[in-house]
Amino acid sequence: MEFSDKKVLIVGFERTGEALCRFLTARGARVTVTEKKPEAELGSGAAAWKERGIAFETGGHKLETFLGADLIVPSPGVPPIPEILAARGKGIPVLSEIELAGRFLKGRIAAVTGSNGKSTTATLAHKILKDAGLKARLAGNIGTPLISFVDKSRSDHIYVTEVSSFQLEYTELFKADAAAFLNISQNHLDWHKGFDAYFGAKKKLFLRPGSEAAVILNRDDALVWSLAGKTAAAVYAFSRKRKPARGAALEDGWIVLRDGGKTERVIRTSRIPLPGVHNQENVMAAAIIGHFFGVPAAGIGRSVLAFRALEHRLEDVLVHRGVRFVNDSKATTVDATLKALASFDRPVILILGGRDKGGDFTLLRRAVRGKVRAVVLVGEAAGKIEAALGGAVPVERAATYREVVRLAFAKASPGDVVLLAPACTSWDMFKNFEERGRTFKGEVRKLAGAAGRRRS
Repeated sequence: MEFSDKKVLIVGFERTGEALCRFLTARGARVTVTEKKPEAELGSGAAAWKERGIAFETGGHKLETFLGADLIVPSPGVPPIPEILAARGKGIPVLSEIELAGRFLKGRIAAVTGSNGKSTTATLAHKILKDAGLKARLAGNIGTPLISFVDKSRSDHIYVTEVSSFQLEYTELFKADAAAFLNISQNHLDWHKGFDAYFGAKKKLFLRPGSEAAVILNRDDALVWSLAGKTAAAVYAFSRKRKPARGAALEDGWIVLRDGGKTERVIRTSRIPLPGVHNQENVMAAAIIGHFFGVPAAGIGRSVLAFRALEHRLEDVLVHRGVRFVNDSKATTVDATLKALASFDRPVILILGGRDKGGDFTLLRRAVRGKVRAVVLVGEAAGKIEAALGGAVPVERAATYREVVRLAFAKASPGDVVLLAPACTSWDMFKNFEERGRTFKGEVRKLAGAAGRRRS
């Protein structure tokens, strides 16, 4: 693929946009960045790139800019806006950053996708490979854009890449040597305009690999498993309910790897340092990735044992007057919230709300009955969630996260869990789920600190 003197339009700046600027200018492209944000919000990075000849269109998108491009590269999360659709209609190629990276990258790719658990699984798989002495890099939504690695990539490198449906939507050839599909549930329906389109983007990753590759599928998720008969790659299954001939399973309290008639123990489930049965599935998928790249089962087990939960994923904040505060701000879907709730065997005060992604909040109704003492609602979707809960649980409304934390604590008793698992994105009130989670943690610490000062 040749870029010299080609007019390339990057849609969205930030981390991936900057990485694309670096990649494309090094190859002689004439680059323009279009951003809906005003230039003042882009920081010093934009000014530095302007000095290097990058053109910036800020404060909105112009159709003529899109129609005048030879290639359009949207940053992850940029939806199919009218300008992109119009350009596609005129035959202008629209490709994601991972598509470009895949065409130039040396080495092998282990890709992880799914509605929930991608970051944890990708990070754990990376640790397994790195602990084993392999030259592994962590890329994608979890950290560094994959395209940033192209120029220094080598044939013996392995790129563990968290891949979203946004990125896959704009791919044509991108494929992985090992691709894991963790689960599928309603997610990003506001972006994809329907579940079929969302699933259609995800499954691209599993229909392209050849027989030398591996696809790793959740045997307990019927829709994910339906891809098993549609790929030319070797299929590895992971399951908490079955014992696949090739893959990972539960057996006598252990996670085991099964392949070629051989069964190897990886780790006792009781020793997995991540809460919730859903994390057993994440460990299985990561273990299969390690196995595919030649890591012994014992080494995989040691890496899992030493792994710690990522920030904003069922993260313990503190215990205040017997009430445990847990930050699962990354639970941006209904399914993720259900899994978070299933991780606790004690009463919960549940914090929900944010910007709706098109999820079915009525699925929460049964889960909250008997387990959740009260729900505290915040953000744009509060009214929709309250209507969906249908009186199944007492509900409070809050306007700020300071109010959220204080209302939740007031409803809790010693031994209870106050759980932030919003089932929504954060974009109505925050820049991202990380900012939301850190705001929550900050307010919890202020609550505990204020109580300590009053006692003294």
